[in-house]
Amino acid sequence: MEILCYFRNMQLPRTIKEVIEVLDNIIESSLTEESTLGYFAALYQKVTIKVQQGIANGRFENGPRMERLDVIFANRYIQAYHDFRAGKPVTKAWRLAFQAAQHKEPIILQHLFLGMNAHINLDLGIAAAEVAEPGQLQALKGDFNEINQLLFELIDEIQDNLSGVSPLLGNLDFLIKDRDEQFARFSMKAARDHAWLVAQRMMILGEDQRIENIQSTDDYVVELGNMILHPSKLARFGIWLIRLLESKNVERGIHSLRQQIV
Repeated sequence: MEILCYFRNMQLPRTIKEVIEVLDNIIESSLTEESTLGYFAALYQKVTIKVQQGIANGRFENGPRMERLDVIFANRYIQAYHDFRAGKPVTKAWRLAFQAAQHKEPIILQHLFLGMNAHINLDLGIAAAEVAEPGQLQALKGDFNEINQLLFELIDEIQDNLSGVSPLLGNLDFLIKDRDEQFARFSMKAARDHAWLVAQRMMILGEDQRIENIQSTDDYVVELGNMILHPSKLARFGIWLIRLLESKNVERGIHSLRQQIV
């Protein structure tokens, strides 16, 4: 319950270090409650730590700007998490992702994809437009694209994490070799390309138009989320097989995804 106490004063993170600390709170709360909301939080913390390391190592063209982007971006998820827990309205995409945690049917991968869908396809473009100076969005593109490479570097690690709690995913990885990595790379790049288009649109809109654009983008993103949650008949069969062997122990799943980056 610590996360709820933290948010009573709405002290959203101001640094990437604070983002990681708040994600810790969300994860610990999820462990206590045995909530699958912790799956995405654990993955997100892993990515955020990687970004933090990249900033410290001079990986990005503009480290301070990247930290601002990371914090603004993360706060959209953190605010949505808090509002959902408090019974307040959230975007349709996040509501779909959070409500999935109330059901037993989704597998871990679906929980992760639902979170990534809401956060990348909706939140990332909004955050990029907010951090960019007027007329200077293009200056952000190099670092924006560098995040793609950072995410790609984590694919194998995340698959290894998941194989420990979802054996069939590990077996599929062995059978189809690197095709799943290629698909993951394509999917993430497509999502981030979409996010960049969202940012470009946001930069030329007034405040009222931005709100309308966020709402229309949310409608599109929730449609994608519904396809993740309710895929084709063939995909549903594959998910059913994965679910048969996947660990139902939420704590084990969260700890697996939370393994530290080395």
